[in-house]
Amino acid sequence: MGRDGRGVKGASESSIEITFTYRNKRCRERIALKPTPANLKRAEQHRAAILHAIATNSFNYAATFPNSANAAKFAVYKGEVETLGQYLEAWLDRKKAGLKVSTYVNYRKIVDYKLIPWFGHLRLTEIKKKHIRDKLATKDVSNKTLSNIQSPLRAALDDAVEDELIETNPLTNWTYSKADAIKKPSEVDPFTKEEQRLMLEHSTGQHRNFIQFALWTGLRTSEMAALDWSDIDFLRGVVIVNKAFTQLSDEFETTKTVSGRREVKLLRNALEALNNQKQFTALKNEEIFQNPRSNDRWKGDQPIRKILFQPCLRSAKVRYRKPSQTRHTYASMMLSSGEHPMWVAKQMGHADWTMIARVYGKWMPDADLGAGSKAEVLFGNDNITPATKLGAA
Repeated sequence: MGRDGRGVKGASESSIEITFTYRNKRCRERIALKPTPANLKRAEQHRAAILHAIATNSFNYAATFPNSANAAKFAVYKGEVETLGQYLEAWLDRKKAGLKVSTYVNYRKIVDYKLIPWFGHLRLTEIKKKHIRDKLATKDVSNKTLSNIQSPLRAALDDAVEDELIETNPLTNWTYSKADAIKKPSEVDPFTKEEQRLMLEHSTGQHRNFIQFALWTGLRTSEMAALDWSDIDFLRGVVIVNKAFTQLSDEFETTKTVSGRREVKLLRNALEALNNQKQFTALKNEEIFQNPRSNDRWKGDQPIRKILFQPCLRSAKVRYRKPSQTRHTYASMMLSSGEHPMWVAKQMGHADWTMIARVYGKWMPDADLGAGSKAEVLFGNDNITPATKLGAA
């Protein structure tokens, strides 16, 4: 039943061995077929296809025999034998120490519940844009969510290139998005002047100070929780923002972005809130704002929302919004008052004002009838006649 002279033979009751030469090395591989005459004929045809691929320099050992020990030996790039799932697990473990806890948690969710179930079986060299596009095209989510899913995958594949596991990253300079993606509802829902008054009237002590300071600095709740008295420069009238504290970690994290490290001007109402807060925590000379239930630093957004914000808004009969809306309220107040968008952007920790214009554009006042008059006074030609100034010919 064996066909040794033709490079195939029965190896066991359930397998056939194929023999061929690749890169001057004799290779033997088994395929799971009973060594019947018909199957041996098929094995011969399979071997002939392998020899043709070798002769035309198109043979891919890993693709033909993915479970063979020879696959790694002959691979040009080790990504030909390592699956994306294997690499993502190792990559995320390696990256964990250098990532913010919140970033790691988000990446872990995306890797465990999306990337590995969808693409984990593919080998690194098999990943193509088409795989990403075809899968994401079926998801009824916003383009922001689509981008968030692709972000850790792109970063991992960049590192795979550096590790010489693959030649190029198929996601470089490319992000899948949909022209008709669902629009995420605007998260900007600021508190009105009347709502702010009611909130402050129906809160006392540290709760009142926290809310007032948040409304007049635009700090994120994680940044508020991380504030220490040493971060306040009363002489210069600024608060130094350089860290954050969330319920995901027992240690301080860096700010959300590099530009998030900033100095925020202490406006009168913010300074008043700080002075009122001194009686509660200044002697401790550590955190500024505390959870009154534990007399300790707030542990992120969740307890602030449950212990402070929900009871306050319920008592004030103000429609509930998340604590993050104090940040949006600050931005809308500053912009609607005519403050320069670039100044507002820097106060809020944005690298430039384009995001401010995009998100808060409707709160930015249009140019008034007197716009440009200051430039005329400073740089205008004194010899221009009144008729010319009015646009007469």
